[in-house]
Amino acid sequence: MKQLTLTILFIFLIFGALAQSALGKNEIYEIRVYEMRFGSPVANLENYFKNALIPTLNRLGVKNVGVFKETGKSEPAKIYVIIPYESIEQYGIINARVKTDAQYREASAEYNALLPDKAPYTRFTSSLLLAFDGLPQMIKPKAEQRFFELRTYESFSEDASRRKIKMFNDEEIKIFYNTKLNPVFFGEVIAGDHQPCITYMLTFKNMEERDASWKAFSADADWKRIAPMPEYANTVSRIIRVFLEPTAYSQI
Repeated sequence: MKQLTLTILFIFLIFGALAQSALGKNEIYEIRVYEMRFGSPVANLENYFKNALIPTLNRLGVKNVGVFKETGKSEPAKIYVIIPYESIEQYGIINARVKTDAQYREASAEYNALLPDKAPYTRFTSSLLLAFDGLPQMIKPKAEQRFFELRTYESFSEDASRRKIKMFNDEEIKIFYNTKLNPVFFGEVIAGDHQPCITYMLTFKNMEERDASWKAFSADADWKRIAPMPEYANTVSRIIRVFLEPTAYSQI
């Protein structure tokens, strides 16, 4: 019964995402956050990413898998993995294929053989995002842009989140470009924590460039024009912000 319920929920998720992106080719993003186990070598997990998971995803058609660590060196440490899919169908197909892929099983054998006291993480969370119409596909950053900001905007209701997404699509993304808030992706969280919410990623050369760009955004005439509009009022109830740095093997 539990498996049937999960299957039905996944079907509704697929059709919901398809209905929202029917007029375009909106990508799906999976964001995994691994909370590391204190005292366990991070290399146990990173070797799995480098040698098994990422090569398999690439071989099956997924490009630009990003792996990041928090710049603040939180305790316990966290590792963020961002996986872009062309569609919700590709997400389902590839995740099913990974489980039965012979090369993947061979490459991950050492990782799967780790005993509980060597397990690299305690748990990981996973969220699915549907890319905004205003930026339906991820933009891979330039080589010099290696400082990332991941932001989640929680809303107090589904309608508030919908209005914030409209604000981005119709007005705000353009202002981001004009003020050098360099987008990587924008997505509505369709499965995961903190709903209703949206999550997006920006990239910069460093913190100084980031601060200057946000200052320019706050002073921008178009932002000052749209910020007080009634249709965009009370759309964000909480902001979660994380600064990230890519690992040496990250493809983003």
